[in-house]
Amino acid sequence: MGGMIPLSDASRRPAHFPVITLFIIVVNSIMFLLELAQGDSFVMRWAVVPARITAGHAWITILTAMFMHGGWLHIIGNMVFFWAFGPEIEDAMGPVRYLAFYLIGGLVATLAQVAASPKSTIPNLGASGAIAAVMGAFLVTYPRDRIKSILFIGWFARVTLIPASLLIGVWFVIQLFSIGAVTNANTGGVAYLAHVGGMIFGAITARLFEVPERIGGYVER
Repeated sequence: MGGMIPLSDASRRPAHFPVITLFIIVVNSIMFLLELAQGDSFVMRWAVVPARITAGHAWITILTAMFMHGGWLHIIGNMVFFWAFGPEIEDAMGPVRYLAFYLIGGLVATLAQVAASPKSTIPNLGASGAIAAVMGAFLVTYPRDRIKSILFIGWFARVTLIPASLLIGVWFVIQLFSIGAVTNANTGGVAYLAHVGGMIFGAITARLFEVPERIGGYVER
């Protein structure tokens, strides 16, 4: 068994403080604390239930669900990935464009999952669709950057540098191969189609949101 956990971009650092990335992490954290405090009733009220969306109800949950998580490992994993790729893309787009990109990416990802299971009554929640959009943007913007990552091989772990194109590419292929098993399930699982939808959106639209002058403003490490 093996795996990779990205930590940060080792090739460059943002020229501006990632205020929106940090803000989004804080909002996710607050929402998770509310989930812990209020339990299942909070989740059922604010998570996306595809059957309700296709019936024309609870559309606000498309927004709220992207700031919710199913457990400690879920939120920690998502926020680690987000912090590894978010600051550089925020700097490339600017705060306002980046926030719009993130929210639209999450919307597209959620709708992709709803379209796959329109009658499902299982709550969908998580930031991973929006984060996948950020990863898609990173892939087309900085494919040659080296990502400082923890690489797991069996019981061994080491910190190494992995090209962004390889790390994100492998992650995307895993999502593609995992779609079938989840879309045919009747119980909860990972919304892989949301990951794929978010990633494709990010890769296709990143250049529309980015400001070329800001991309050139990075300081190499």
